[in-house]
Amino acid sequence: MSKPVYKRVLLKLSGEILEGKLVSGIDIDELKNITAEIKTVYDLGVQIGVVIGGGNIFRGLQGVEVGIDRIVGDQMGMLATIINSLALQASLESLGIPTRVMTSIAMEQLAEPYIRRRAIRHLEKGRIVILGGGTGSPFFTTDTAAALRAAEIKAEVILKGTKVDGVYDADPMKNINAQLLKSISHKEILTRGLAVMDATSISLSNENKIPIIVFNMLKPGNFYKVVIGEPVGTIVLPE
Repeated sequence: MSKPVYKRVLLKLSGEILEGKLVSGIDIDELKNITAEIKTVYDLGVQIGVVIGGGNIFRGLQGVEVGIDRIVGDQMGMLATIINSLALQASLESLGIPTRVMTSIAMEQLAEPYIRRRAIRHLEKGRIVILGGGTGSPFFTTDTAAALRAAEIKAEVILKGTKVDGVYDADPMKNINAQLLKSISHKEILTRGLAVMDATSISLSNENKIPIIVFNMLKPGNFYKVVIGEPVGTIVLPE
């Protein structure tokens, strides 16, 4: 078993990554695959916080398009992240991994309220902490929630698990000549307008000197490789 290069990480997952072969919702097979990948890193003794989006169920901007107030739409999106968080918790615990779901929105019958010191204590006790509800405020994405929580729990790195291999110099879906970047700075991401995470999350990560590694979570073994220091994906470095 290899030695991890990080003691505490914040894993950011998009909601869409749970869709698998579905148009929307949660593909149980994909959920199991992601859970198995997380277990390989948990077994290394790494402390893991997880922030997951809700785009596979509902996204606030979708509501605006059909006449739902933006604030209400964002609140619906926050609830979607909690559904995903509970699904991930159930899947992890089926493998015998202790977890806690903590939410930025009070719902004590389902999960603990997010309290920074308590979250850190759970991590220290070997529990995976799943942080649902985004920031708890409208107009902020779960990318921003990931950067915020990473700073609060003193994570050494944000690991953004996506469906692509990393950060490209252009949209690889539109430009077949797009080149994968091995490394780039937070400020360059903002200057070049690359679609990695939203500007607020990039700025917050840079301000708190937290590197981001963007990698393909759907490739078996990638999460493990990133945590043991293998050059997978793209590393985004603070300046």
